[in-house]
Amino acid sequence: MDTRPDESDVTQPTLGPVGMMRWAWRQLTSMRTALFLLLLLAIGAVPGSIWPQRNIDAGRVADYLASHRSTGPWLDRLGFFDVYSSSWFAAIYLLLFVSLVGCVVPRSKIHWRAMRAQPPRAPSRLERLPEHGEIEVDGAPEDVLRVAQAVLESKRVLGRHSGLRRWRTRSTDQPEPDGDSDGKSSDGLWLSAECGYLRETGNLVFHAALIVVIVAVAVGHLFGWRGDRILVTGKSFSNTISAYDTFDPGPWVDTEGLSPFTVAVDRLDVTFEERAGGAQRGAPRDFTAYTRTQTSPQAPQVNQILKVNGPLKFGGTSVFLLGNGYAPVITVRDAKGQVLMREATPFLPQDANYKSVGAIKVSAASPKQLGFFGFFLPSEYLDKDAGPSSFFPDLKNPALALGVYEGELYPQGRPQSVYTLSTEKMTQLKNAKGEPLRLLLKPGQTVQLPDGRGSITFDSVQRWAGLSIRYDPGKVLALGGAVAALLGLIASLMIRRRRVFVRVRPVGRRTVVSIGGLAKGEDPGLGATIEDLLSTITERTGTKV
Repeated sequence: MDTRPDESDVTQPTLGPVGMMRWAWRQLTSMRTALFLLLLLAIGAVPGSIWPQRNIDAGRVADYLASHRSTGPWLDRLGFFDVYSSSWFAAIYLLLFVSLVGCVVPRSKIHWRAMRAQPPRAPSRLERLPEHGEIEVDGAPEDVLRVAQAVLESKRVLGRHSGLRRWRTRSTDQPEPDGDSDGKSSDGLWLSAECGYLRETGNLVFHAALIVVIVAVAVGHLFGWRGDRILVTGKSFSNTISAYDTFDPGPWVDTEGLSPFTVAVDRLDVTFEERAGGAQRGAPRDFTAYTRTQTSPQAPQVNQILKVNGPLKFGGTSVFLLGNGYAPVITVRDAKGQVLMREATPFLPQDANYKSVGAIKVSAASPKQLGFFGFFLPSEYLDKDAGPSSFFPDLKNPALALGVYEGELYPQGRPQSVYTLSTEKMTQLKNAKGEPLRLLLKPGQTVQLPDGRGSITFDSVQRWAGLSIRYDPGKVLALGGAVAALLGLIASLMIRRRRVFVRVRPVGRRTVVSIGGLAKGEDPGLGATIEDLLSTITERTGTKV
């Protein structure tokens, strides 16, 4: 007769709301979940490098939405154009922070108690441990045990194999934590030693440092900002939002409270490799910007040198030299000779020889606005396949190769890059043969535009410096966390957690010493530690082998 209970009669336990919350908390604060969230955070950052970000280049986002009218709005709703400010990215970030804190704090309490606890008593059968050895030495058991304890506590012995020279010991005459004595008669003489607690300490330091890095990144994101400015030589800019080409502030940045410093670039010296032949010809050798700075409008001007790896410092704000290029000085006049535009227009380098692309936009032209788009060539020559090109990055034979358009420069008021020309609402001018009009200008040359549209003059060439201004209050904290994480990781990988047990018993006039070793995890050096200990005890007891 089957006496087994029917499964339908079994009452399954229910967790209830408190039990479910406790279970969810344990799952969240497990190391497996923390690693999964760290991986998820890395995956979540991928869209930020694939799709343009609104806080970096709003013009590219607008162009993308205009070109992808079906998928673009959905990507925008999902926050793919504002990845690092989106709610889902912040949720992953906060969950990772909570998971690490909930994992590290309990483990730290357990580790603190373990570091203050005594090593466990020696087991009876040491030969069952992974590593063990036995020798006979001269001397009484009590004396031999004291020698073994002195050897283990020595800072000069066993350092080569132990991974940590400091051993904590516990011998026969030390009572159990509950106060009972071990008793020599029932258990013999024994000694326990333990080392490697800093392995777990390093592990905890590593994970705590990750928390510090996460906090530092959050502080930098919330309170930090970054701005970029292309500054033509001879010009200056002040640290205000309106002076930047792009400005990316954190959510909690007071944009009205920026430090009021000023930077003027008087001269930019760029040196290129001039030697003929070889792959290094034309390679950049030095970039030096000579600047005048002021920490406030009332402060005196200070001459400072700005280099690629030598930024300017204004308190916690740093000004970096990240790029350079050429800015042709262009003058555009109407048919009556009145100046419609005269300014240095930066062109963006496209290759190692500084073939640069740029756009000249004349919004004051009438009845239709004018736009010039093309290349600046510091050392112009005519390539049969590529057309006008540059053979060297320095000013050997400067020239401008431009196409001319007329119409509406800014259709629908959409933002656009200063280096490109939107021809959506524009038409290209043509020459007398009905071909697209192409202009090739040298410095000092003036070309008349067809049908009385005026003229364009290539006056001269200036350089521009690409400045990146950054304020990150969390960078020092992040650096400290990264260094601490590296040290903790090294400690957790290099230090070995070991336990060594010694038992002695008399055999005639000699003493048998049995030693067993136990390691936490794989430890190929544990056997060498046991052999080193046995040989040292033999030597110190004066036993002849």
